[in-house]
Amino acid sequence: MRIVSLLPSATESLFALGLGDQLVAITHECDYPPEAASLPVVTRSTLDLVGRSGAQVDDLVALAARDGRSLYEVDTDAIHRLDPDLVVAQDICDVCAIPADQVADELAGVRMIRQHPHSLADVLSDIEELADACGSDSTPLMAQLRRRIEAASVKASALPRVRGVFLEWLDPPYRAGHWTPDLLSLAGIDDPLARPGVPSVALSWDDVRRAQPALLVIAPCGFDRDRAQREADSLTHAIDSTGAVKVVVLDGSAYFNRPGPRLVDSLEILVSARTERP
Repeated sequence: MRIVSLLPSATESLFALGLGDQLVAITHECDYPPEAASLPVVTRSTLDLVGRSGAQVDDLVALAARDGRSLYEVDTDAIHRLDPDLVVAQDICDVCAIPADQVADELAGVRMIRQHPHSLADVLSDIEELADACGSDSTPLMAQLRRRIEAASVKASALPRVRGVFLEWLDPPYRAGHWTPDLLSLAGIDDPLARPGVPSVALSWDDVRRAQPALLVIAPCGFDRDRAQREADSLTHAIDSTGAVKVVVLDGSAYFNRPGPRLVDSLEILVSARTERP
């Protein structure tokens, strides 16, 4: 098959399924696995976010949304020239990845899969659906992922559960949504602010303080660990005011934000973070 992926997590899933050689194009955000770097890119961001603070990024994204402007440009002419058998897009978030509706009309006639996971179970089902669409057997990969989920859950169950808060953005703070609460629960972290199966929404630092977390997990959407740490350092006073005994800064871009196979890595990272000293 000839596959165009407009979703970084789908790119990861296709490689994990052994189908990376069938990809003919990807997005500018598809940076994993490293082999993806050699593939043609058919998208770009419409916003210049280089060097912007978290608050500035949030303002620019909100302004684009109010103006009805997309955050992405897609070269649909290039996609047509590649003559794909399948395009993979998503319906879950207009900010995190290219929405399927943005390209549906221009790619009419091209078979499209729309992924829309809201839970960890949905993410696993989407990987299976993608494999089926490509005529591939997902059984070995899914068995491996489920074994790892079970092993991480068993390891977490041997530890006392902890009251924590997971933040998907810092300025302003955004609570955990969609599949992340599932990961927290499996990792033995009770987050009173998390809302499973629904989008993350903005809160105030007073909300975070009132939650009284013993553990504060920071993994801003789209930021690697170094960028997340810099953002956390700029908000040290707000973070310290939560009273959390332990603060953990993680790579949201590589793990927690992408609904693909590395969500299992994310679960393992959370469990490991619980065993490390502050």
